[in-house]
Amino acid sequence: MRSRAIALASLAAVLAACGGDRQAASDSTMPSSSGVDLNGAGATFPYPIYSKWFSDYAAATGVKINYQSIGSGGGIRQFSEGIVDFGASDGPMTDEEMTRTKHGSVLHFPTVLGAVVMTYNVAGLSAPLRLTGELIGDIFLGKVTKWNDARIAAVNPTLQLPAADILVVHRSDGSGTTYVFTDYLNSASPAWTLASGGPGRGKEVQWPVGLGGQGNEGVAGTVKQTPGSIGYVELAYAKQNSLAIAHVRNTAGEFVEPTIASITAAAEGVVAALPQDTDYRISIVNGPGAGGYPISSFTWLLVYSTPPDAAKGRKLVDFMRWMYSTGQQAAAALDYAPLPAALAERLTTRLGTIALNATP
Repeated sequence: MRSRAIALASLAAVLAACGGDRQAASDSTMPSSSGVDLNGAGATFPYPIYSKWFSDYAAATGVKINYQSIGSGGGIRQFSEGIVDFGASDGPMTDEEMTRTKHGSVLHFPTVLGAVVMTYNVAGLSAPLRLTGELIGDIFLGKVTKWNDARIAAVNPTLQLPAADILVVHRSDGSGTTYVFTDYLNSASPAWTLASGGPGRGKEVQWPVGLGGQGNEGVAGTVKQTPGSIGYVELAYAKQNSLAIAHVRNTAGEFVEPTIASITAAAEGVVAALPQDTDYRISIVNGPGAGGYPISSFTWLLVYSTPPDAAKGRKLVDFMRWMYSTGQQAAAALDYAPLPAALAERLTTRLGTIALNATP
């Protein structure tokens, strides 16, 4: 056990060092603009679909968009400081963050729907692990420490669970994926809330236990290499790394697999009730209704309502119009749920509110 702990600590140090260098370089330097029309930075959660979109859009129009997947916290910082033309985040900016932007007021534009999944490395299980919000919360609080704990066994009666330690893996950077995950736990696990003395909700929280990984890539890689581990990542990263994915109980009492259909079901009731004057900083975690996967979320592009460079603003708006029409068709193949057609139409209309001929 001691040698295993030393090995894990070494692995964590390597990941943190690599991630820290990457984060520091990304946050402090202007992205290379050679041959690039637009620069963006932020969330790792939507990186697979954004990479596809930017590649396809360049092939269709010749407009090149450089995007650095540095985490939502880094994206918000670079966007707020005017280093990049747009930001990307899985957790909406707070009111306080929106007062500290270099170029004025910010608009949040949902792009696609995704899921944060519980992925684990436990050998010999004959079926997907089933978990509840309370159990996930207590695992990440360090209160449930063995895979054969009676509470895990109670919701997995057909599985032969090993008497092995649970090793928690979480994000080490400011992360929208963390925001979605902790937003869910804040709703589904009473012990997780600040009022109960827990870590609460945020892009960064004080983790009671576990190893940190940089980005969705770092968490997925650590879980894949570490027997007995459990972590949270965006669905596409779990699938791309062939990781096991847990089924999570929703408010209807169903243990739901994260799929395009279950992610869409999680959003349908919320989207139908959106008021016309919404700013789209909305949460759909742990929502009501049958069939919905409970750790589902929008992800957002962050755009200035009056872009500091009108020519770049026009290029960004043109891309986003394409994103809400042609781009949505590519979402499902990469394990994201496309926006409901009515919502995509509303957001396309909202693009007309961006002032492209004014000085901020």
